[in-house]
Amino acid sequence: MKIDRVEVYLVRAGNLHPVIVRIVTDEGVSGIGEAGIAYGIGGTAAAGMVKDLAERLVVGRDPAQIEKLWCDMYDHSFWAKGGGAIVFAAISGIEQALWDIKGKVLGVPVHELLGGRVRDRIRVYANGWYGNAKTPSELARAAERPLRDGYGALKFYPLGEMGERGGMRHVSSRMVDRDAFALAVERVKAVRDAVGPDIELMVDLSGGLTTDETIRLCSRIEDSDLTWVEEPADPFDDGALRKISEKVRIPIAAGERVYTRHGFRRLLEPQSVAILQPDAGTAGGILEVRKIAAMAEAYNMRVAPHNCGSMVSTAAALQLSACMPNFMMLEVYPYFPERPGYVQVLEASPEAAIQGGSVDVPSAPGLGVQLHEGRMAPFLFARCEASA
Repeated sequence: MKIDRVEVYLVRAGNLHPVIVRIVTDEGVSGIGEAGIAYGIGGTAAAGMVKDLAERLVVGRDPAQIEKLWCDMYDHSFWAKGGGAIVFAAISGIEQALWDIKGKVLGVPVHELLGGRVRDRIRVYANGWYGNAKTPSELARAAERPLRDGYGALKFYPLGEMGERGGMRHVSSRMVDRDAFALAVERVKAVRDAVGPDIELMVDLSGGLTTDETIRLCSRIEDSDLTWVEEPADPFDDGALRKISEKVRIPIAAGERVYTRHGFRRLLEPQSVAILQPDAGTAGGILEVRKIAAMAEAYNMRVAPHNCGSMVSTAAALQLSACMPNFMMLEVYPYFPERPGYVQVLEASPEAAIQGGSVDVPSAPGLGVQLHEGRMAPFLFARCEASA
């Protein structure tokens, strides 16, 4: 079996721009993956990087040699060594599609190829439930919906500036004024009061503040019994992360903007975080995240995979969540489809199967999902084919 072609789709879906990879073999078996740059800026760059890797290093190869192909992309793209989000998102999307093919050929879900499942159901937590809520009371009311839908854990952004169309702007220049600082504290307290003591609550600071202000903010919200505070420091600043973790009693979570097992060493060795959050769409793919989770086991740490993109990303993350012994819970955005301009890229959504804050381990071969051909056709960015 050889890889006959690679199709790259750059989807425009309101505020999101998922980059979807479809690999088709000469025997007609196809697999899909996602380069996890669905928000922020960089979708076009990631789609272009997938195209370059496909043309130079992927088309014409044996899709079963996943580790070999990964090593070749890492070693011979030049920029992967010490690289960042764009190159590893592209590698991740290709790698996911290769696992999807292998699972389909062997007739098993991907998690069975990674040691098999260690649980029957996968716990998830809701993000994106807050819409355009701005005031503490608006956030408190917004939290009622995911609770009605059975979610037992919620995450939100107390420093975020919410937009009218569901978008959010993070902190600029590492500082907020006194009013914004006080508002962040009140938001956390209001949501905790609204959801009660039995719901797990997490906050994401997106590395928005200076180290001293982050410590001060965390000290003000420690009484809200938070499961974790996420990205309290810029991912580049290892020293700040260590200092914050030494001063703050809330467990620290980080990893969505860290890439490969090599990048995660910087979090593991000083034990500056309690919970790792690798993303199968940016950290290097499914097997790379499985390796990162195994490293975390040696440091007695849990893993809560980061997940924000199309529902292809959710499908890949579910496979990993099924077979990680130190898995904690998985991030989902159940209300993304309600955003203006949203494009559902799959025939059926994994999120639709969530009940009571958890979902059954997938049992279909590969990633267990199928692209919606009609919806995807307008977004074809590149088609890379083997030469005749």
